[in-house]
Amino acid sequence: MSGQSIKLRWLLLANLLINAGAAFMWPLTTIYLHDDLGESLTTAGLVLLVMSLLMIVGNFVGGQLFDRWRPYETALISTGISLAALIGLIFWHGWPFFALFLIIVGFGDGINMTVLNAYAAQDTSHERRYVFNLIYMALNLGVVIGTLTVGYLYASGIRYVFAVAGLCYLLLLLIIALTFRVPIKAKSDQAVAQPLKLKSDQRWLLLVLCGLTFVIYASYALWESVVSVHLTSLHIPFHYYSLLWTINGLLIVFGQPVVTHFGARFALPKVVMLGVTMFAASFFCLIYAQTYAGFVVAMLVLTIGEMLGNPLIPVWVDTLASADQKGRLQGDLNMAISLGRAFGPLIGGLLVDFFLMACCLA
Repeated sequence: MSGQSIKLRWLLLANLLINAGAAFMWPLTTIYLHDDLGESLTTAGLVLLVMSLLMIVGNFVGGQLFDRWRPYETALISTGISLAALIGLIFWHGWPFFALFLIIVGFGDGINMTVLNAYAAQDTSHERRYVFNLIYMALNLGVVIGTLTVGYLYASGIRYVFAVAGLCYLLLLLIIALTFRVPIKAKSDQAVAQPLKLKSDQRWLLLVLCGLTFVIYASYALWESVVSVHLTSLHIPFHYYSLLWTINGLLIVFGQPVVTHFGARFALPKVVMLGVTMFAASFFCLIYAQTYAGFVVAMLVLTIGEMLGNPLIPVWVDTLASADQKGRLQGDLNMAISLGRAFGPLIGGLLVDFFLMACCLA
């Protein structure tokens, strides 16, 4: 069967929906566990750790199933898992049910995000940078929608947050069911039984890119967890925190075409390293942020850095993959993302709790 790819608009819409649904959840996870359920930041970090570990398992499973089983059915099942957990959260969102269902969502999303990236890598009708930059814009538009709304939904009641997030996953399930049934490039029986191995220099490059991705997302996770508590401790309302992510998403949606045009003039590694350097610089801005304006400046620097580097790392990884490895290599990269997200909140929570305890004892 000859290769065929999903129409790009459906891939973009799928990425928008899954990230909008996720963006209803992660800005409030730490603060809901800490402020509403009375759990410590360390406990919140442990919950996010387990969720991310299950997401890593999902990343691995998604890559394997995409390459060796049925991508269409894998996408349907993984979306169904996340949707079922969100429906459960509407009715049971106390402790420990909130943590349990959140972990299940992580597993389903881990499979689905790897599968969506692997589908994108199958697109042969567009240049790779173009596809992944558009996908990055779509997922950040989803973040804009989610973060712009979640602060106000949360004020109305936590059930509304889970209901709207569930609606996003329901729409995603419909998009996948109606548009994702396309033939994937055929794999020989020998290739399925014995996948092609990367060359030594390719393995090292993949390891470096996964390590870099881990560091980026471990740092990024501090923005998604500890910063929310720090910002509210400065008597800045929570909806201003969600507004930071709206600023982040809008800047990406409108600025990504400019950054893509700029980046196309330079070699891919140079653009990635420039982005990583700016990403790191944002945390120095964050150290001195004591007013909301300071947080906005730090977010702007962070966003420019991620616009330059983050969309191109999957492109770089895809250049290492044969047709038989696209799912596995994108799964490896998503595992690094999930691992970074796992340890970032835990480390941040431990540090905050430790320093608060030290201040109380002093």
